[in-house]
Amino acid sequence: MYLLIFCASCVSSGVAAGPRLNNNQLYKFSYTTEVLIDKARGSKEGSAGYRISSDVDVNLVWRDPSSKDDQLIKLAMSNLRIEPVSQTSEKKNILHGATTESVLGKTKLAALTKPFLLHLKNGKAKAFYSYWEEPTTIKNLKRGLASLLQVQLNTGKVVENDVSGRCTVEYKAVKGQVTRTKILETCNTAETGFTTHSKVLGVSSKASSVTVFTLEDGFIRSAVAEETHTLAVNVRKSTAAKVVSRQTLTLVGKEAGPVEAAGKDVAGVVKSVDTKLAAVGIVAEKVKSQCKGCPSLFEHWQAEKKQLEPASLSKATAPRSFLALIQSIRKASKDEILKVLKSADKASLPQVVDAVTSSQTTASLDAMLEFLNFTDAKGLVLQERFLYACGFASHPNERMLEALLDISKGKIGSTDIKESVVIIMGALVHKLCQKGGCNLPTVVKVKKMILDGPKSTNEESEVQMYLLALKNSLLLEAIPIFTKYAESEVGAYCTIALTALQRYDVSLMTSEVKQTVNRVYHQNRRIYEKNVRAAAADVILSSNPSYMEIKNLLLSIGNLPHEMNKYMLSKIQDIIRFQMPASKVLRQAMKDMISHNYDRFAKVGSSSAYSGFMAQSADVSSTYSLDILYSGSGILRRSNMNIYGASNGAMLHGLQVAIEAQGLESLIAATPDEGEEDLESFAGMSALLFDVQLRPVTFFKGYSDLMSKMFSMTGEPMNVVKGLILLSDHSEVIQLQSGLKANAEFQGGLAIDISGGMEISLWYRESKTSVNNRGALVVTGNITVDMDFLRTGVEVSFETEAALDFITTVQFSEYPFLVCMQMDKTTFPVSEYLTKYERLSSGKSIKSRKGRKMLIPGSEFPLHQENSNMCKKVFDSSW
Repeated sequence: MYLLIFCASCVSSGVAAGPRLNNNQLYKFSYTTEVLIDKARGSKEGSAGYRISSDVDVNLVWRDPSSKDDQLIKLAMSNLRIEPVSQTSEKKNILHGATTESVLGKTKLAALTKPFLLHLKNGKAKAFYSYWEEPTTIKNLKRGLASLLQVQLNTGKVVENDVSGRCTVEYKAVKGQVTRTKILETCNTAETGFTTHSKVLGVSSKASSVTVFTLEDGFIRSAVAEETHTLAVNVRKSTAAKVVSRQTLTLVGKEAGPVEAAGKDVAGVVKSVDTKLAAVGIVAEKVKSQCKGCPSLFEHWQAEKKQLEPASLSKATAPRSFLALIQSIRKASKDEILKVLKSADKASLPQVVDAVTSSQTTASLDAMLEFLNFTDAKGLVLQERFLYACGFASHPNERMLEALLDISKGKIGSTDIKESVVIIMGALVHKLCQKGGCNLPTVVKVKKMILDGPKSTNEESEVQMYLLALKNSLLLEAIPIFTKYAESEVGAYCTIALTALQRYDVSLMTSEVKQTVNRVYHQNRRIYEKNVRAAAADVILSSNPSYMEIKNLLLSIGNLPHEMNKYMLSKIQDIIRFQMPASKVLRQAMKDMISHNYDRFAKVGSSSAYSGFMAQSADVSSTYSLDILYSGSGILRRSNMNIYGASNGAMLHGLQVAIEAQGLESLIAATPDEGEEDLESFAGMSALLFDVQLRPVTFFKGYSDLMSKMFSMTGEPMNVVKGLILLSDHSEVIQLQSGLKANAEFQGGLAIDISGGMEISLWYRESKTSVNNRGALVVTGNITVDMDFLRTGVEVSFETEAALDFITTVQFSEYPFLVCMQMDKTTFPVSEYLTKYERLSSGKSIKSRKGRKMLIPGSEFPLHQENSNMCKKVFDSSW
């Protein structure tokens, strides 16, 4: 009550809530607004950008007789100048020889110098009056100037509307000076962008906006505002750009001004000033930018298509052209996109499908659905490329999922495509749920379909399909299903279920789940295949195991099949050496001599598990792991290679390539291990890429298929994944306080080729498995300010081309057999570029590009010492 009485007394005594203008006085200001765009740390040659300067006359038009803080203010800009923000040579100065009128044009210059009105009440902008027919960019510039007059004279937090939107603002008032700090993350604007769901592959941003007001005689003597937005790629923070907006309003003099208008209310006074003036809103309008002289999508495609041919996919030019094509597709209509799809030749068409699908617009999705015929089995390659691009989508929407659901309900010519559709739907469910869309109608339908799927069919391939879809979805409701199938009699179901459980957060591993996984590993209810038990062990060791779980696991070593003993020993040693979360309890359990003794820890064999760092930096750390499990006869049972990336406290499963083989003992007249006597001959590969499980690939299945493949083996690897992937995708419109708008586009494109193969030579009693990874990566970050009459921007980028090969050679002519694992990366280049560009509406443009290139030497990734000794023997015997 006392506070209310105090506030009331303040108002009645005439204490100002905001700046007050004197009657019959003209305030003359100088005003500058500038925008600078550069890489985050700045560059020697200076920032790209420009400065607009003018004189501004401000006077009081009307004041409410009952409140001195309710004012209608007139502002008029004159004597406009436009110049670059950085000093540069005449050759590099796009504005050299140009006048303000030639840059802006007569219409825009006349509009900008036309007076406008601001209704200011208690220091807050209540209304902004200008002309509807004025160009949007001109109105926004006027809004930026008008917003500088909005100031609160007492300390505190408030919510205000200005050119930036509706924002929370904090004021600090100290002796004739007020500091206004705008909390930009609270601003609500009409224009929203999108960003990649993965924090590792995403973009981080920082922003600040501070205005310092100096007051004199109750009104503003000066206002200095600076707003900065910095965006950086998480995996490489040096690939960062910033936009800085500055405004300076300085009082240069006062003189006699017009007489205050008479009137009862603001609306009547505004009408008396000019009947065409209208309340157009203080918040900035959306600017529709039109690119004059830009090539059409078809013309762009003609220029880029050579870079997207298969032979170019291992070069950085491929993903760079891919990213540029996506930008063009996003502005194109369905008919324009179809024209490109129909004109592309057979070799480049799959890459066009990647680009069109990755664009993720309504027009691009409609074009793809019309172009592809899912009833035709011959179109498998294009159909699968479309589905994989959907799975890797950076910001999928409900309509994309609905399209896949409709495809799954229709006639599909290929069984492989039918499986891929369902598996990818699981990935889209996960991404939509991450964005809070778990209750969208289509998501609910697909969730029900894949959750009910495993029990709705007796077909082994269909059950696997639904389990893989659930593995991609990471739905909480799927945990009981995986728990059930972990104890299945079908080894493939068990493996999928167990590897899926390992992807969930440790906190979700309930006692029921842990009991089930332990039963599988210890074979309490039935005999399981070795690779199933190994998968169960992985789940136990990665799920915050208890002391007793670890002790029981240690006690099992010595009672396992030979190679399983060696695998488990290697796994435990790797966890301790690499200091994984389970290492602490492992060390504690190994103090017990019953579970940790020579008899257990001296088992021989060739199976192994090893983890190491691929790269470590302040921005990101990348780790790899290689797990190899052999059968007692020396033939590969399971090979599992994983690559993880960690950044910003988040983890990304970048790559998993698993090769499995079974039932091959008859080839060398060997005895199968326990629980594997009746297994059908089979070899295949499964890939998980950027947290998305893909459809497994089969090398051969059945004895007759095996023998035909054996005699037709060329040694050439089988392709698992090939194409262009939009790794990161960030787009936002930054509304600056000056009224200017900055468009930020950060994208990462990857050209990838993953293949794998398996060769068996009965003559030399040798087998060789290989996983070959080839890739080219380009990440670009663009910040552009487009004012219709002048466009300026900066692009920061980096690119690299790399190859990673994993080869395992096994000689099984004697026991213990010789195994050599090699994981090699070739020498690869890393290039960084900074590009600045400016363009006038007349067509005149200037572009500069600087870059640096470095070579990262190739190396063979270290594995355990036993492997090095074994490789020496293998190569010596081969020689």
